[in-house]
Amino acid sequence: MDSELIEIFVEEAGDLLDHSDGLLARLAEDPGDRENVVGLQRDLHTIKGGARMAGLMAIGELGHAMESLLEAVAGSRSELDREGVELLQRGFDRLHAMVTRIGRQRAIAPSEELIAEFEARVSRDASPEQAAPEPVAAPTRILDPLSAPIGDADSGEDDISVRAPQEQVRIRADLLDRLVNYAGEVAIYRARLEQQLGAFRSAMGEMEQTNTRLRDQLRRLDIETEAQIIARYQRESDTPDAAFDPLELDRFSTLQQLSRALAESAADMNSLQGTLDDLTRQYETLLTQQSRVSSELQEGLMRTRMVPFDALLPRLRRVVRQAAAETGKQVQLRLDGAQGELDRNVLERMTAPLEHMLRNAVVHGLEDPGARRKAKKPEDGEVRITVRREGSEVVLQVADDGRGLDRGGIRRRAEERGLVKPGAVLSDGALDALIFESGFTTTDEVSRLAGRGVGMDVVASEVRQLGGTLEIATRKGQGTTFTLRLPQTLAVTQAVFVQIGDTSFAVPIASVRGVGRIEREAMGKPGAVYAYGGEEYALHDLGLLVGQAPARAEGHLQMPLLLVGAGDLRAAVAVDQILGNREIVVKPVGPQVASIPGIFGATIMGDGSVRVILDVAPLVRRQAALPQDAAPAQPDEPRQVPLVMVVDDSVTMRKVTGRVLERHNFEVVTARDGIDAIERMDERVPDLMLLDIEMPRMDGYELATHMKADARLRDVPIVMITSRTGEKHRQRAFQIGVERYLGKPYQETELIDNVYDLLGKEQPDE
Repeated sequence: MDSELIEIFVEEAGDLLDHSDGLLARLAEDPGDRENVVGLQRDLHTIKGGARMAGLMAIGELGHAMESLLEAVAGSRSELDREGVELLQRGFDRLHAMVTRIGRQRAIAPSEELIAEFEARVSRDASPEQAAPEPVAAPTRILDPLSAPIGDADSGEDDISVRAPQEQVRIRADLLDRLVNYAGEVAIYRARLEQQLGAFRSAMGEMEQTNTRLRDQLRRLDIETEAQIIARYQRESDTPDAAFDPLELDRFSTLQQLSRALAESAADMNSLQGTLDDLTRQYETLLTQQSRVSSELQEGLMRTRMVPFDALLPRLRRVVRQAAAETGKQVQLRLDGAQGELDRNVLERMTAPLEHMLRNAVVHGLEDPGARRKAKKPEDGEVRITVRREGSEVVLQVADDGRGLDRGGIRRRAEERGLVKPGAVLSDGALDALIFESGFTTTDEVSRLAGRGVGMDVVASEVRQLGGTLEIATRKGQGTTFTLRLPQTLAVTQAVFVQIGDTSFAVPIASVRGVGRIEREAMGKPGAVYAYGGEEYALHDLGLLVGQAPARAEGHLQMPLLLVGAGDLRAAVAVDQILGNREIVVKPVGPQVASIPGIFGATIMGDGSVRVILDVAPLVRRQAALPQDAAPAQPDEPRQVPLVMVVDDSVTMRKVTGRVLERHNFEVVTARDGIDAIERMDERVPDLMLLDIEMPRMDGYELATHMKADARLRDVPIVMITSRTGEKHRQRAFQIGVERYLGKPYQETELIDNVYDLLGKEQPDE
């Protein structure tokens, strides 16, 4: 056997069998539709010819037997009834199993009994003068795997019509995944470049202000120097020569020459700054263009990973047929919106969970025909799969019209396993969610199809790991519906960033219902809820959920809330700050970290730092499941890092002072003048301010006066650090209400002593 030829056949046969499965489903609904019969006949003809060319005679003989039945139907020598359609379904299932084994390089056995059933069906339906056709060898054909599909030479025209109208390219899945990852890395580097360019632009703004100050100081220096020259000339000469101005004489001092040189250097710096501004604008334009191309590249690669959901349907149909055959039930699989697309990785990871849910629907959900007749239901049970898109999510619903969940049986088994205390009051939603517990089953008998106690917990776990949600809706005697909400793609997603303490986290936007605010006093009340959109959200604290200090939301009048929904769970989670949402590239974190409840993955920020992506729902459920006495208690005095604001128009002073404070474990925020400081204090109120006097737009005296007149800011201690050490300046500062007054340059120990003293904290021993 030619291994390359077999590989080509397996690839083509898989596509043809998937196509045939769709035709077969339509044929089951309308057995009299001749177009579906002809389409199946064409597919089988191509599969048969390819199998014989590849030396796979067992597949070729079964395909020929099935084709003979379809030829008889197409020639009106036989009619397809329900029994005939079921026979064809068994034949195609067998073909699919044989092709799958060949693809795995495993041997296949002839299907003699199944072939005999097809031949008997053809012979039974044929009239006496029409004997069943004898098997004949396939006609000779020329194989060109690069230009035509595998099939008989005389059917080339038909085959060119089961094929796509445009050329297709097949690439390895792992190569495509690597390309998508590389595109994600490019997006991360682009974000870092944008952030660094923003920092550079900010530094350019600081440089412009510095140059402006430098030119002003040099202008005043020139005026002062010229004034001194004139004064000295007048002192040295009692009878000045009126013919010459003092500045026209060769009386230039070294100081004046240096001042003129400094003025020229300042002009050169101004010219250099203009050049840097032009280059920065060019870089920003190029980065914008690169961002657009990078986004289009990433979007194009993501589209190549998107596959239609109906590519999975043949496999799901076979699962339903096999489960129905083994349980003796009659089941119809209905599909709505199967043309929706999902990320290939999402589809692959959801294949096994979907198969298990379908088996459960047939084995546990649907009644046998007798029970359905008693319940005045059609004997054929129905399992329906609905696919639709909502925003950036794909919604999958698996529903059956069976008996519904046995909540009494669920409760009994839960009490037996110690999951529920006898007499405990549980909502229907909480009771239904118990089927997602590991090893949970209400079935006493273990079968090959279901009842081993593994399955629904794996389904729920897989959905959570994909960043999705799973909901249950059931009605006794009417059926059960499972609703899965999944991200359309795994590589890139939208996330909301929140901060708790010094740490920020990303939360997938698929689980976020909205944001809100609540009074601080309401957070401490037991059983408190937050009403939103006609629903009640139980209050939780993200700090306690992740093992940190509780949310403080310093500088906010109310506590920010992130509203999370998953299944029947509704939680309003308090945070220190909601930082906004953005598109992120999802990165795996490895099995060690991924095994920790609540961690969905990680992402890399523009500055290169790593942020954990949280799945909040498991954290809320875990805390809710803890006994009240075992719930984590809030610490009496949570550790809080004081925030110090440094306000100075000198970049150097801001950096040096900021580093001094950070070495002593203070949080630092800076502002370049009074107006900038007021804008920053709209977001957060500092615990202490270090303030310069001489600044553009608003000087230190004006800022201090504004703060002492503002009820929100008047209690912030102010330390003035300035080169103006005269008593007049000092007294004015104290009259405004400034607490301390230090001169430049300051001593580090003196500054730190004053900071600790004003904050009322003891300085740690070195």
